[in-house]
Amino acid sequence: MMKTKNNLLFLVLLITHVCIAQTIYFPLRGSWEEKKPSEFGIETKKLQDAVVFAKNNEYSGAKDLRQAILKGFEREPYHQILGPTKKRGAAAGLIIKNGYIIAKWGDIERVDMTFSVTKSYLSTVAGLAFDNQLISSLDAPTYKHLWDRTFDGNHNRKITWRHLLTQSSDWSGQLWGGYDWADRPPKEGNIDDWKNRPLNEPGTVFEYNDVRVNLLAYCLLNVWRKPLPQVLKEKIMDPIGASTTWRWFGYENSWVNIDGIKMQSVSGGGHSGGGLFVNTLDHARFGLLFLNNGNWNGKQLLSKKWIEEATKPSLANSNYGFMWWLNQKGTRHWEGLPEHLYYAAGFGGNFIVIDHKRNLVVVTRWLEPNKIDEFITNLYKAL
Repeated sequence: MMKTKNNLLFLVLLITHVCIAQTIYFPLRGSWEEKKPSEFGIETKKLQDAVVFAKNNEYSGAKDLRQAILKGFEREPYHQILGPTKKRGAAAGLIIKNGYIIAKWGDIERVDMTFSVTKSYLSTVAGLAFDNQLISSLDAPTYKHLWDRTFDGNHNRKITWRHLLTQSSDWSGQLWGGYDWADRPPKEGNIDDWKNRPLNEPGTVFEYNDVRVNLLAYCLLNVWRKPLPQVLKEKIMDPIGASTTWRWFGYENSWVNIDGIKMQSVSGGGHSGGGLFVNTLDHARFGLLFLNNGNWNGKQLLSKKWIEEATKPSLANSNYGFMWWLNQKGTRHWEGLPEHLYYAAGFGGNFIVIDHKRNLVVVTRWLEPNKIDEFITNLYKAL
C-alpha cells in the first residue's frame, strides 16, 4: 500500500515538474527575458556552434535587394518593382525556448524585408476572417465574396479559399499588372506556350505564384473592408506586444476603393517589392503565438482549430499547408529532423521555425537558404 502511495506521489511530482517546465513565458512589449541554455538542459557550446554557423553562412546575395530581386526574377516577362524595397542588414537571428531567449545574433531590432514569410502572416489574416465568420467555409467558392470580375469564367469560379491558401488554385488572369502565367514560368517553352497552357483543376496541382497570393490578399481586403495591416495590427501584433516599427506594403498601383475609402491591397511577399518589413524580435513574437496554438498569455487571438488546419499537408503538396511549409516526407524535407516541424520561409534565408514538442521557436534573417537544414541540424545537436 505504501509503495503504491509513493508511486502515485512520484507520478504527481513528475507531472507537476513537466507542467512547470513546459510553461510558456510571454514577453511584455519592449522587453524580453533571457535565460542560459543550461537552465533547459541545452549544451551551451553546441548551441553557440550553431549560432557561429549561421553567422558564417550569411546570404551571399546582394545587400541591395532591389537589384537582387531584379536579378532573381529576370526570366519573368514584364516583371518590375512596384513596391518599396530596402537594403538588407547582416545575418541575425533568435532562438526561443519556452518563450525565453537562449541565443541571439546580429541586429535583432533592425527592420528588414521578409519576402515570402509575409505569406504566413497573410494566411493568419485569413484565419482571423474564418474565426470571425467573415468566411463561411474554406471550401466555399471565393467568387461569392466578390462581385467584380476577378473570378469570371468557368475555371476561376471553381476556386475556393482553400485553393488560394494552399497555392493550388491555378487562377488565370491579371492583377496589378502581373499575369499568372508570367510568374515563375517553366524553364521550357516561351511566352506563347505559357499563355496558352492547359489549366489544372483547382486543388490538384501546387504552384508557387505571387500573383495568386496577391489575389488572396485582395479577396481578404474585400471581406474585411479595411486595410489588412490594420487588421493584423489590431488583432495580432498589438496584443502580442510587437514593436511599432513593422510595416506591410502593397504596390503603387494596388490602390482600390472600398466603401468610398481608398485602400491599398498589400502584397504577399517582396517579389515585386512591398510585403512585410519587420524586425527579428517581432517575427519571434509571431512564432511564439503559433507555438502556443494562437493563445497569448491566456487570450486566444487565433483559434487552435485554424492553426491545426493551417499546418496540415494539403492535397496538392504534402510539404505545404496554408502558406506554412511542413517538414513532412516529400520534395522539401529536412532529413534527420522531426516531421512535426513547420516554418515560414522567404527569399534570402528568412525563416520562422516552430517545434511544438520542444517549445522552440527559431528565427533566422539572411542565412544562406540552402544551409537552413544544416543550421537546424546543428541546433538540434545541442538539445
